[in-house]
Amino acid sequence: MTITTRNVDFFYGAFRALSNVTLDFEKNRVTALIGPSGCGKSTLLRLLNRMNDLIDGTRVEGEILFEGRNIYAPDVDPVEIRQRIGMVFQKPNPFPKSIFNNITFAPKLSGIRDSGALEALVEESLKQAVLWNEVKDILNKSAMNLSGGQQQRLCIARALAMKPDVLLMDEPTSALDPISTAKIEELIEALKKRYTIIIVTHNMQQAARISEYTGFFYLGKLIEFNATDKIFTNPDVKQTEDYITGRFG
Repeated sequence: MTITTRNVDFFYGAFRALSNVTLDFEKNRVTALIGPSGCGKSTLLRLLNRMNDLIDGTRVEGEILFEGRNIYAPDVDPVEIRQRIGMVFQKPNPFPKSIFNNITFAPKLSGIRDSGALEALVEESLKQAVLWNEVKDILNKSAMNLSGGQQQRLCIARALAMKPDVLLMDEPTSALDPISTAKIEELIEALKKRYTIIIVTHNMQQAARISEYTGFFYLGKLIEFNATDKIFTNPDVKQTEDYITGRFG
């Protein structure tokens, strides 16, 4: 297992957003988290790389283990965790900089200064994100000029430039058109050979298409977790079946 959660509770102030979540995320697999809005999916995703640390008044209980180490232990550096567990957000959020500087921003902060190394990193990351051929001649142009789908692939390339082990994706296609969505889904299929991918999605068809495992959340609780085929064809819990078939949600 790459990441394991054990009896995780999470609080925004007095509000308990997650309750007793225990879950294993398999290496080099795609795990989808599904459930209605406000059920805790994105909250859990942000716990996995300590993004919720940035919100005042929050508290986590239980353990989140990354390669066997509790990432909330006092001696763990959250910056290192975020380097190794990258994140792609719902809406493309390129920096108002050139394409080249978007990719190299974090590597430069981490100490990479050699221009040849940075150029190689930009090419490698953009090729992994299947964007290189579209932008290789405009690397010094603003990333804001790219289409929405290209911007999202750029954000994926930017995350990959830090050489993470895990890629978290919070509804990465919800703001995109169907063609761009298909490209991102193809990209996810290719990336799982090198990365462990955890994706939050409201799109049930998407979860069925791209993931090997699916977890269904409701009101902060993990209702059911299993192989995606089993979740979508023969779930163990009636509540899961009702959600997938559209009886509630």
